[in-house]
Amino acid sequence: MTGENLFGGPAETKLPDEPAAREALAAGVDPATVAASNPSSSLAWAVLADRAFEAGDVVSSYAFARTGYHRGLDQLRRAGWKGHGPVPWEHEPNRGFLRALHALGRAAESIGESDEAERCAQFLRDSSPSAAAELS
Repeated sequence: MTGENLFGGPAETKLPDEPAAREALAAGVDPATVAASNPSSSLAWAVLADRAFEAGDVVSSYAFARTGYHRGLDQLRRAGWKGHGPVPWEHEPNRGFLRALHALGRAAESIGESDEAERCAQFLRDSSPSAAAELS
């Protein structure tokens, strides 16, 4: 059995792979270059958000994460997502969106935007409990 939904809820949404961005990042290409060349890549924006957060630039992290989050929402909708339902962490192409969502919540919390931080945390838990566990 492969992920059959026996409860009648929404099916898992699995984003298509973005090999150009993923491979460039894995090869050590600067994430800003990858994002500029692949602006729809949530993964590139999430990596930029993480890098900015680690450097103490929370406002830039927030902006990068929000960009990755919105790019991911666009991709989810194109993949048939209707605003809710599982976005499994186990499907590697989903990880960019999930990382951006986590980064957005983390940056929101850091700038005192508690409501946004909680919405992001809940959305992450609802989308992928394993992503929430992995990223927390």
